[in-house]
Amino acid sequence: MKKLISVLMTLCLAMLLLTGCGTSPAKTDAAKDTVPPDIKAIKDRGVLKVGVKVDVPKFGFKDPASGKVDGFEIDLTRALAKKILGDETKIDVQGVTAKTRGPLLDNGEVDLVIATFTITEERKNSYNFSDPYFTDGVGLLVKKNAGISSLKDLDGKKIGVAQSATSKKALQEAADKLGIKLSFLEFGTYPEIKTALDAGRIDCFSVDAAILFGYLDDSTVILADRFSPQQYGVASKKSNTALAKQVNDTISEMKANGELDKLIQKWGLK
Repeated sequence: MKKLISVLMTLCLAMLLLTGCGTSPAKTDAAKDTVPPDIKAIKDRGVLKVGVKVDVPKFGFKDPASGKVDGFEIDLTRALAKKILGDETKIDVQGVTAKTRGPLLDNGEVDLVIATFTITEERKNSYNFSDPYFTDGVGLLVKKNAGISSLKDLDGKKIGVAQSATSKKALQEAADKLGIKLSFLEFGTYPEIKTALDAGRIDCFSVDAAILFGYLDDSTVILADRFSPQQYGVASKKSNTALAKQVNDTISEMKANGELDKLIQKWGLK
């Protein structure tokens, strides 16, 4: 009998040990459950979906020949994918404009927008924004032979701006201070504005100066004037708070270790 009891106790101990081992998957599942839903959705999908510019040289530009999109903001997208998914190649970039980037975030077609998106108090009501990763100012691109040297010379002239961009507001405020009148024509894309300038339909192409440098040619000049500092941030859906924190932590880390400055220098943006 004593021998039987000893055997039974040994079997019970073995079963307890096996049961203990069997709790590991449950613990693993519990660990998975601690991943916030907005980040888990990206991990489960295996790709980070980002809205980027495809018509802004040095920031996000699609090569007509190869179809490849590259630029400073694409490199930033890769850095975020590496942080979230462990692989910088796991990105799905979609071309956006100033008018479409917000709606694409709203309907969940993209996780983030990294597309020269200026941080404003009004926009903060609709989206999460990271700390700024680049600061610029609204500039003016005009024809060299137009006899225009400052905003004041554009009194009564036509300014081409992008739809839903902040350029129009910045210039209007500056014009009001100078006591001059400007008229604005809005376009869907930057190439359209440049075409309108070349055709004489407008007298000035206005957007952030760093963007204008991508459209500078032998017939045009960027004036020295700069208006309303434009700080670019990574935007995410208001409800995706964990993703917003992950993005901001990554950008803060890149600022601290000099990686962000290296990217800015790589693309000649200083």
